[in-house]
Amino acid sequence: MKITLPDNSVKEYERGTTVYEITSDISEGLARAAVGAVVNGETMGMQEPIREDSTFRVVKFEDKEGKAIFWHTSAHLMAYAIQRLFPDVKFAIGPAIDDGFYYDFDTEHRFSPEDLEKIEDEMKKIVKENPVLERYEMDRDEAIEHFSKLNEIYKVDLIERIPAGEVISFYRLGDFVDLCRGPHLKDVSKIKAMKLMSIAGAYWHGDEKEKMLQRIYGVTFEKKKDLDEYLERIEEAKKRDHRKLGKELGLFSMHDEGPGFPFFHPNGMVLRNILENYWRDEHTKAGYDEIKTPIILNESLWHQSGHWDHYKDNMYFTEIDEEDYAIKPMNCPGSILVYKENLYSYRDLPMRWGELGLVHRHELSGALHGLFRVRAFTQDDAHLFVLSSQVKDELVGVIKLADKIYKDFGFKYHIELSTRPENSMGTEEQWEIATNGLIDALAELDMKYILNEGDGAFYGPKIDFHLEDAIGRTWQCGTIQLDFQMPERFELEYIDSDGERKRPVMLHRTIFGSMERFIGILIENYAGKFPMWLSPIQISVLPISDKFNDYAMEVISTLKSHGLRVDADLRAEKIGKKIREAQLRKLPYMLVIGEKEMESKTVSVRARNGEDLGPMSLKDFMDKALKEVKDKVISE
Repeated sequence: MKITLPDNSVKEYERGTTVYEITSDISEGLARAAVGAVVNGETMGMQEPIREDSTFRVVKFEDKEGKAIFWHTSAHLMAYAIQRLFPDVKFAIGPAIDDGFYYDFDTEHRFSPEDLEKIEDEMKKIVKENPVLERYEMDRDEAIEHFSKLNEIYKVDLIERIPAGEVISFYRLGDFVDLCRGPHLKDVSKIKAMKLMSIAGAYWHGDEKEKMLQRIYGVTFEKKKDLDEYLERIEEAKKRDHRKLGKELGLFSMHDEGPGFPFFHPNGMVLRNILENYWRDEHTKAGYDEIKTPIILNESLWHQSGHWDHYKDNMYFTEIDEEDYAIKPMNCPGSILVYKENLYSYRDLPMRWGELGLVHRHELSGALHGLFRVRAFTQDDAHLFVLSSQVKDELVGVIKLADKIYKDFGFKYHIELSTRPENSMGTEEQWEIATNGLIDALAELDMKYILNEGDGAFYGPKIDFHLEDAIGRTWQCGTIQLDFQMPERFELEYIDSDGERKRPVMLHRTIFGSMERFIGILIENYAGKFPMWLSPIQISVLPISDKFNDYAMEVISTLKSHGLRVDADLRAEKIGKKIREAQLRKLPYMLVIGEKEMESKTVSVRARNGEDLGPMSLKDFMDKALKEVKDKVISE
């Protein structure tokens, strides 16, 4: 068989040669560093055989695919340690996740933090023993019999759900055998540093009607130094937790009376309105119009759009006048109804319609997390109806707009392209045209991207923007989806230059993703220290004593008249206390006013980082503040 390497060189091997053998043949040093390979777009472990002509790219721990292999193997390592320490445990599932791994267990024993230390020690013992991971296959009946004898009810349940005829594979690590597709490391010797992070509850299959299992989260690395850096980032992330800062800064709250439905406070509404006004200004400049569509629409619409078949488990329903309605989980069908109100000419296209649309999605209570995972949120949606000949230019325009917006907030980002999923609508030809359209737009801008095979929306491929925050975490925010399916389902038309009725192409896109989640990301990215242009309160005026309050109010009035957001601390407290409390509120500037300032009509300026900027005329300070707002300066 022929193996094509990233440099397009081709090597030949016997069919059945393993990933490890091929990697060793390329370079012994590479084999020592490798954790697996991407073969024909699929991630494979070191012990897996290759049986056909393939493209072949070696991956290391630092690669996304490498981390997935490493952490998946670590989940098996943890499960093996638990099997040795707690023989009565029943095993459920143990996947790799974005920042480590977890495994779900069923046991009468309640795991404690002290248990985590014991499990870590046992994992280290196993690493010293260095058992290899052995992959093998069983047929369905044999596999069910094997796990039934062990009373591993969750493994039997999983096997029974595997479609008939599909290969059922297993991995053995020492005495631990797990139903698993892989991929895995060749052995566990690379797992040098480990930390079990937490214990949580999780329903089997995520179903509240099923049994509650115990979930243990962990993370591992090749080097202790990397683990230490990771744990430092975790501690920093705790300090930046948007739920904690949101409460301290008076931005938002969550309540048991409305789980998953955020309550925005006055400061939070100031921030939200700044973002919405900014969004409107940028979209107006980019040639968008704004629409608004209802949040409740007839159920038949959701059947027609395809959301019913693909999304109904996440939707809320109601009845009006003995007819069934749904609360919208997405804005696109409403935008389509607006389009259908008129018959457009090709001269009218492209139509670019933005909508700050409130949507509702039913999330399991255990998945709710501050503003990051809610049940009601406002998408900064836009739907573009375009000619086929306009697709590339419009995609380029959306990418440029997203780039401009993310830079205004100081974010770096990377792009991922997701292709056709298994449960998609439409023909292979339509998907190929749509996918190539996205690729062409990225090529036009010379933008690199990561390919995610099979991860597109059910109606079209997509580009996702992943933002990197101040401590190196990434957040998926914006998305662009190219859609031939909705125009077909809703029979959308325009009159072309030849007088014929034709289908427009539809682009779906967001840039913030959702207002709520983006606000949460901003809180954590800036650690609550918002740039001047975003800060709900930009300046606090701090008179040294009551006799300077009148001058303080003059200063406030002047600043407010120029559009700056100002408050004052007029309490009869010492100035040191006022300054400390203003710093805790993370306000960009404090203006201290005493006898000297009142007589000279100046202000004494302090920045929130503690820097004393000294006295300034009110005009000079105001010019400085307004320039920071206008230029959207990102500062500490």
